[in-house]
Amino acid sequence: MLLNVYHKLTFGQLDARQAVVIGLAEKLGRGANSVAMKLCNLASLDPALKLRGIKGLPGASALDRRTWQEFHDDLNEAVPASEDALRGLFGAPAGSVLEVLPKIGIRVRKSPPEGETEVTANVKVRRGQQFFRNAVLNHFGGCCAVTGMPVRELLVASHILPWRTHPAERLNVLNGISLSRLHDAAFDIGLISFDANYRMILSPRLIRELS
Repeated sequence: MLLNVYHKLTFGQLDARQAVVIGLAEKLGRGANSVAMKLCNLASLDPALKLRGIKGLPGASALDRRTWQEFHDDLNEAVPASEDALRGLFGAPAGSVLEVLPKIGIRVRKSPPEGETEVTANVKVRRGQQFFRNAVLNHFGGCCAVTGMPVRELLVASHILPWRTHPAERLNVLNGISLSRLHDAAFDIGLISFDANYRMILSPRLIRELS
């Protein structure tokens, strides 16, 4: 469960005064300092942070290391399970959406009706998608990576490596980019792309259209 929340925050937000950390600590019956320290211990195991020269705290235990490894060995199983555990902790009813919002805390809201009941397999997929969306949008500050638009309802967590052809990367937060619905559609059909530094690349067709 902590790894679920960890991936929805940036390193600078792993702080005892942060709204999400405070809300999670209250539900766990722990102090905010204790939860923040555990999250910073987990940060020491994050290879993405190591590449940026960020070390986290050195107190990660053998159990922390094993839990990190097991979680990331099979994201397609671990993420939905952790999402369900977090929903249970916050009493999120069936059909609701649980959001981790750095400026607000952890919020449960109603989702639009979806028609007839879905089978369990689809519920697992939906849980994974909710985790991915929440984490990716938060890592981009709740804004479109291209325009900076901050309206969360108009944003999409786009997969850089396609969902269909890269199942192992479907729930990898590093495989996501926050885009407005317009830019997501352009990305999906190949009109725009991004390099390793998230700089936008226009397709030859789009260049011709805009010339």
